Amino acid sequence: MTNSWRWAGARSIGTSHIRTNTACQDFAGAKLFMRPEGPIIAAVVSDGAGSASHAEAGSKLVCLSFLRACREFLVTKPVEELVEEDVWNWIDEIREAVNARANSIALRPRDFASTLVAVLAGAQTSIVIHIGDGAAVWKKAGSDDWEVPSWPYHGEYASTTAFVTDDPQPKLSYLRIDEAIDEFALFSDGIERLVLEQTTRSAHAPFFNRMLAPLKGSNAEGSDKDLSAALKDYLDSPSVCERTDDDKSLILGVRK
Repeated sequence: MTNSWRWAGARSIGTSHIRTNTACQDFAGAKLFMRPEGPIIAAVVSDGAGSASHAEAGSKLVCLSFLRACREFLVTKPVEELVEEDVWNWIDEIREAVNARANSIALRPRDFASTLVAVLAGAQTSIVIHIGDGAAVWKKAGSDDWEVPSWPYHGEYASTTAFVTDDPQPKLSYLRIDEAIDEFALFSDGIERLVLEQTTRSAHAPFFNRMLAPLKGSNAEGSDKDLSAALKDYLDSPSVCERTDDDKSLILGVRK
């Protein structure tokens, strides 16, 4: 393995959204940032709230604003210097972007309510940033065990969670380890129950091992577009849609 990354990602509209003629409210993205000390991958998934009138715009704005904040930070500083205070500043910037969009069309920020789950990984530092449901899982370098560093947040009532736009501030989970990870997966709540063991609060290892295997065997540099297309076909497949009718997003990454 070297210090760079290969990844695949896809999102799929839920069958419930197809029935109600509503748009896919998930968004996802990943980017590799080059630093003197080595490349850093940033990956993010956002799920717009079903009750938000502009959920699909909100999730896209959250993801793009997050990746922009990553770029602006990493232009001058290594990921090792990223602390929770910096992440709160990022969240404030994302909220300001949402507020500006809402004000421009006479709407409220909560009309764009969306979650956020992200991973940043460098040579010796790995970080999860998480607001709401969905989750990230990862394997530390040299380990065969999948870990869930931040569990999905669900509120007191069914189908409730936290959002970036929550007032006065969102419920943020920030976890940092000064260790390398070799594999990760990032996903929205549409597939939580398919890939997480609720009773033991652990990752369903056979699923992630199976999904990461083609990526580990790929020769693609950076984003693997062929595997991303295959991943979308999988998320659209009857075997998945029979088990969940929600939107689904999944990003897979391996150090190469």
